[in-house]
Amino acid sequence: MFKRIIFDDVLKRIIEPRKFIQVLAGPRQVGKTTLSRQLMDEVNIPTHYASADEPTLKNSSWLEQQWEVARYKIKNDSAKNTEALLVLDEIQKLQNWSEIVKRLWDEDSFNNTQLKVILLGSSPLLIKSGLTESLAGRFELVPLTHWSYSEMKDAFGFNFEQYVYFGGYPGAVNLIDDIDRWTHYIKESLIETSISRDILLMTRVDKPALLRRMFELGCAYSGQILSYQKMTGQLQDAGNTTTLAHYLDLLSSAGFVIGLQKYAGQQVRRRSSSPKLQVFNTALMTAHANIGFDELVKNRDLWGRWVESTVGAHLLNQTIGRDLELYYWSKSNMEVDFVLVKGDKVTAIEVKGGAKSVTLPGIDAFSKEFNVSRKLLVGAQGIPLEEFLMTPVSDWL
Repeated sequence: MFKRIIFDDVLKRIIEPRKFIQVLAGPRQVGKTTLSRQLMDEVNIPTHYASADEPTLKNSSWLEQQWEVARYKIKNDSAKNTEALLVLDEIQKLQNWSEIVKRLWDEDSFNNTQLKVILLGSSPLLIKSGLTESLAGRFELVPLTHWSYSEMKDAFGFNFEQYVYFGGYPGAVNLIDDIDRWTHYIKESLIETSISRDILLMTRVDKPALLRRMFELGCAYSGQILSYQKMTGQLQDAGNTTTLAHYLDLLSSAGFVIGLQKYAGQQVRRRSSSPKLQVFNTALMTAHANIGFDELVKNRDLWGRWVESTVGAHLLNQTIGRDLELYYWSKSNMEVDFVLVKGDKVTAIEVKGGAKSVTLPGIDAFSKEFNVSRKLLVGAQGIPLEEFLMTPVSDWL
């Protein structure tokens, strides 16, 4: 059975003496539940799994009941194990979940009850409130991102073109031979479910229709710099730029679309800079565009956009949970596709996947203004695209 790269790291944490709650957070359909069940199969102690992912929110008593089931398994284990593992899925769906978990965890710590806990949840709601407030000092966060090219290739035999087109959603792989069913699955089972149940159900959104149109805009313009003023021209009933920026933040936290900020060195990076829209997974672009595989591959301009977004998604997903930052840069008619930053190390990256010129005036101008550690060309006569996607981002710093 295929296991994600993160599997060994999480397993190591679980088999260690009980220290922290393990929190696996990430978008829907990236394998949180599958990974947790694989972990349950690997550990030689009693386990209990329960999910709060229901149409109606469960109450605090449900959480306490599940915790008691896991405690019971320690006391009544025929193999005389003194430990057990509790996995709670979609924990953020419960009101006041963090306060209850804190109380139960602290009770076990006081009583020396060796119950190990994994919490699974969709970003951003799991991370924003409970962890940093109630559970401070009691958890380790393990971000689960969209599947990389290496993972899709190893697990499903994807080639480069398939990954650019279909992206990194493992649950949709068995539908790729029927593009209509695949598109419907991405739109309804992933996009709509995440928006309606992970964002709208848990966060105040005054204009849900605008949030959905903002998502569509992000997919349509991925890889392009678009000011908030221009966004208002593309959207009806757009409201003010603060609302659009807030909705873009929500979409980013859900693992859909982000607005990359312009690199400004050590200067204050202001929100007023026009964001560069970037999807976390190119499947979102493909499903929104309703374009066929052969049609996309043959259209070199469109293909170049998809390739650049694929590279951007690769960089973006690998910065999550790490001391890395991703930006873009532009000045006049010059642009650097991506600027990868770690501390004082700055790598400028230009992507050539279609009909774009191979000249690099943007990187030259950027290098004159900032202290650049490395200048990379990806595609064309530079680093092969497949090789770049199969290399850890940290290797380019």
